[in-house]
Amino acid sequence: MQLKPLKGQHHVSAITADAKRNYEFYTKVLGLRLVKKTVNQDDTSVYHLFYADERGNPGTDLTFFEIPRAGQTRYGTNSISTTSLRVPKDASLLYWKQRFEEHGVEHDEISQVTGRATLSFRDFEGQRLMLVSDEHNVGVAGGQPWEKSPVELEHAIVGLGPVTLTVANLESTAKILTFVLGFKENRRYKNEEQEEIVVFDTGEGGTGAEVHIEVRPDLPVERPDRGSVHHVAFRVENEEELKRWVEYLKEFRIPNSGFVERYYFRSIYFREPNGILFELATDGPGFEGDESFEHLGENLALPPYFENQRAEIEAKLKPLHTKE
Repeated sequence: MQLKPLKGQHHVSAITADAKRNYEFYTKVLGLRLVKKTVNQDDTSVYHLFYADERGNPGTDLTFFEIPRAGQTRYGTNSISTTSLRVPKDASLLYWKQRFEEHGVEHDEISQVTGRATLSFRDFEGQRLMLVSDEHNVGVAGGQPWEKSPVELEHAIVGLGPVTLTVANLESTAKILTFVLGFKENRRYKNEEQEEIVVFDTGEGGTGAEVHIEVRPDLPVERPDRGSVHHVAFRVENEEELKRWVEYLKEFRIPNSGFVERYYFRSIYFREPNGILFELATDGPGFEGDESFEHLGENLALPPYFENQRAEIEAKLKPLHTKE
């Protein structure tokens, strides 16, 4: 079956124990726009928050499930160990380093990683994040920052960069990326600890379409909680193409969710051999089907198939005020 190449990262979904502090950090410190305040469709008792560029363009979404009783993650292997965020240029990292110092954000020094300027940092729950400069990027275009962001627009975050997976076994994950998902090995480099990282890319390539794999069989398996990543999603052009992927995964006999309706996009979920959850998600319909562009994220949005449960759902949620 002939399929179009995946277009790069679609979104990354992580776990927080505190939706209010999470909202304040990702909007007021990082300057992302909350484009959708909704619920986890598999557990409607908890929030699902989507932060992105001005309208939630695919490839710019960093999302969080709120699990209020989540403990602290025990970091380890078989995990999505770093989520990177793209900024326009090298000089942007100087701006961000100063901003992190002003806001008390834990961060490392600016460094070069595989030819790109980067700045690693952690949020208040230990979520492992990295800013990566797009100054020399050739590949998937970034998004458009929201003009009402508190961050200077010339330095604002424009989307998701490379996602780093830490695995115990390279070969099994590499086979899924290459033989099944159509990624290609692009290059290898050493990190600061002199461990080899293998880079795979897809589609147009560049910062918005890379997966970096760190091999660490010496580590225990990560026990995820707050501060961890739940899954990474890759971009599929449309619903028709996604349905072709459903059939394609069936041919490989890869256990998967089958076609899943998420209203804002359509999806398939499956785990690669090291246990990391992958999602394939369509570029549309997007986030403006139930809210106007001007008012994205201000109110609790529910897909139509949950509207008849609104009163029950709202009663279980702690109020989260996101209308400025």
